[in-house]
Amino acid sequence: MSSSDERSRERLWLCERLDPVNTVLLTVECQRGVVGPDSALPELADAARTTGALANIARLVAAAHDAGVQVLHAVAERRPDGRGASRNARLFKAAERLPVQQFTGTTAVRVAAPIPVCEDDLIVRRLHGLSPLAGTDVDALLRNFGCRTLVVTGVSANVAVPNAVFDAVNLGYTAVVPADAIAGVPAEYTRAMVTHTLALVATVTATDDVLTCWKQPRRSGGRTVRPN
Repeated sequence: MSSSDERSRERLWLCERLDPVNTVLLTVECQRGVVGPDSALPELADAARTTGALANIARLVAAAHDAGVQVLHAVAERRPDGRGASRNARLFKAAERLPVQQFTGTTAVRVAAPIPVCEDDLIVRRLHGLSPLAGTDVDALLRNFGCRTLVVTGVSANVAVPNAVFDAVNLGYTAVVPADAIAGVPAEYTRAMVTHTLALVATVTATDDVLTCWKQPRRSGGRTVRPN
């Protein structure tokens, strides 16, 4: 089999997994206080922008809207009084001392530009823990949407993104990770995480490959339906 035939088979397999009917796109902590210009974590925000990850996430969300793929935005926040917040790891204690706080109801916990948000998107907020899935409504929502494939994007490749991927796989979903739509610090750690960890449990791909799949004509009720 030629390399071009192999690539065609891989593309077909990916597009079958990314059928908009049973696929959900998840953005992880893509909020102003994390990846915006006034981020509490400027190094991470800079990585998300300079690597192109944030722009690719915006492209994926826009394409999902056009293709009819459900979008979930997972946001991490805390109450000003700290009620319900986790304190059982150094990361949580360090976050309490940051100059920008992810307080409920503030601009810091709004989805960051240039990611588009439409009225059909769902925003799932959590007050505790490290994972967008564990202890949140995300799993129940995915099942109600008939989700079989979860596309995971966002930050950080250090903590929340691998948590999301592991939880998705443990819950029975197929995880797809566009490697150019996640970011962490330092940049070389993100590459190592993708190569040596995420690739073992998820389908690692690129933003352009996902976009190609969502632009493909698809069958519905015996007729061909083209994305808008």
